[in-house]
Amino acid sequence: MDRSLMNIEIFGAGRAGGAIALAASRAGHRIVGIRTRNPNAAAALEDLVPLVDGTADLRILAVSDNAIESIASNLVDAAPTPTVHLSGARSIGLLGPLAEAGIAVGSFHPLQSFPDAVRGAARLGGAWVAITADEPFAAILDDFAGSLGCIPFRLDDAAKPRYHAAASAVANFTAACLGVGARILADVGVPFEATQPLVEAVVANCFDQEPRTALTGPIARGDTETVAAQIAAVRDMDDDTAEAFVDMARATARFAGSSAEMREVIG
Repeated sequence: MDRSLMNIEIFGAGRAGGAIALAASRAGHRIVGIRTRNPNAAAALEDLVPLVDGTADLRILAVSDNAIESIASNLVDAAPTPTVHLSGARSIGLLGPLAEAGIAVGSFHPLQSFPDAVRGAARLGGAWVAITADEPFAAILDDFAGSLGCIPFRLDDAAKPRYHAAASAVANFTAACLGVGARILADVGVPFEATQPLVEAVVANCFDQEPRTALTGPIARGDTETVAAQIAAVRDMDDDTAEAFVDMARATARFAGSSAEMREVIG
């Protein structure tokens, strides 16, 4: 397989597959096939990514985790193309039927969020990519990641579920916290956008220092009166928001090491 520019076949035309297809095409790789059960999604992606004739050097399964194994089984009798899936959580063992046929397999998981193909492709630059594969295929995937402007790192197959839990925590838990804050701000007529400089500063502090050291506020200080006043004010809104706020306050207290001081307020 050519380690510079490759012919790539994509299975799946969703946000992740579309972002990688577009970024790969822009990097000079050739997209020789987009396979999907959704013809509208395929047509939309083909409007962005020119298709060329050729035999694939790399096959990318950008499909749901539950579909990986069945697709791999169906590809055993196809061309013996080295294959990766994009799941950060699932083992490369799902590609076992291909590996048993002597085909190189692995996973290629960009540690990034893809709202759509265009913005996702733009966000790949500078993103880290977890690569799980044996040599020499792993080195080829390293080069492919580099061609997209990504930073590759190796991830042991057994570590993937825990790694993906961490990725979910930093991404989804962050979004959930921001969502609760946005609801409370809207209730008092403050635009959510007003918090962007604060959020960006907090994130910067977490990477300049480390998350626990960067933690500030009344829970970290053990200021029970302020936290009690916050909870009472949020409970005047609605039960769902109040429950989410208290759950997050409780988790923050555990992280800050102030659970004992906060117990009378947040349980």
